[in-house]
Amino acid sequence: MTKRAIAAITACLLLATLAACESKPGTDDTKPTPSASATKTANVVEHESGPESPIAYGMQVPRGATQLGPLLRYRSTALIAEYKPELDAAVKQAELEKAAEEDDDDDATPSPTTASPTTPSTRPSDDTFALLDNPPHPDTTVSLMRIDGDPTEVVQSLLSQIAALLPDNNIVVDDLSTYCAEDKGRVKGCRLDEEGTTKSGRALHVTLSIDPGNVATRTSAPSAQTSPVMTLNIAYVGDPREGQLGGEPDEIGDIPDDMPADTSGLIWPKMDLDAPPSTKLLNGWTAPEDASIVLSGYSPRFAAIATTDVREADTISEDWVTSVAGDDVVQKDVLEDLNEISTTYRVTLKDGTTAFASYVLSARGNYAMMFYTPGKN
Repeated sequence: MTKRAIAAITACLLLATLAACESKPGTDDTKPTPSASATKTANVVEHESGPESPIAYGMQVPRGATQLGPLLRYRSTALIAEYKPELDAAVKQAELEKAAEEDDDDDATPSPTTASPTTPSTRPSDDTFALLDNPPHPDTTVSLMRIDGDPTEVVQSLLSQIAALLPDNNIVVDDLSTYCAEDKGRVKGCRLDEEGTTKSGRALHVTLSIDPGNVATRTSAPSAQTSPVMTLNIAYVGDPREGQLGGEPDEIGDIPDDMPADTSGLIWPKMDLDAPPSTKLLNGWTAPEDASIVLSGYSPRFAAIATTDVREADTISEDWVTSVAGDDVVQKDVLEDLNEISTTYRVTLKDGTTAFASYVLSARGNYAMMFYTPGKN
């Protein structure tokens, strides 16, 4: 059986599974107000992955945290650019072969055909690099997590994993003030941005952001359950082709059994409520009324949306990125990875503003994973 046939069968199984299933601040500085919007707060239990769920390179969801939605995996622009010449050559060859087949058909005696009504396709496009014998695997992974346990312990646990992943980067585990901004001793937000090499010399860029909510209004982003939310991005940044060799090995070194005491003395602020689902997110975007917000945050600005309709998540993703892009070209990449199909749209404007969204079709559901980073003002 060919690779394309296997991919088609996998997609059909996913769609069949999905068809069988039924299927807390305002903007960053304003307090949320009630709304008559019917946008749903998701029953997030069905979208959760518990502690010790794998992320990438041996990293796992720490105890006291929960991953929401699918683990987002996609190809970087550098990886796509590296394999684009091969793809262009394969496309040209396929066009020549198709033209030759059409010429042969013109010479043959035509046979009568029976017209049949066309039906709209609910299956995503084939993998962008399906014409290649070995399509490039994703080189970037994003995990969206909610902190349910003690935030200090959870963050220290994740920092210890990053320290083991990048042993030469001197990651500080016992002082949260190294990565967290504070206001009168209360955490306003945390960010770690490190590029380094693993024990085997693999070059990675690791970014960790933690959003406790809007401290001024004591309100969390929609569906945060008044808890801090974390985004973890792990990207391979070495030679694109070398990164495709050997798969994705477990690169984690030894992690201490006991965490050192935190010396920062920082306090995690308590949020009183979540912002309503009708809250403006990203660059003023609001979730459709028939969609469910699985998780969202303000720093970075992101929203994970679940839908029951197979194509709605794709439409949400593409329309939003297109609205940000204006006249700029939106890059699209379709990835068939394991048991999921992801369609990624992204654009970077001249001022550095980036809009990125992935429509993920999986056996668990249909998701739109959306991220917005404003450029220079």
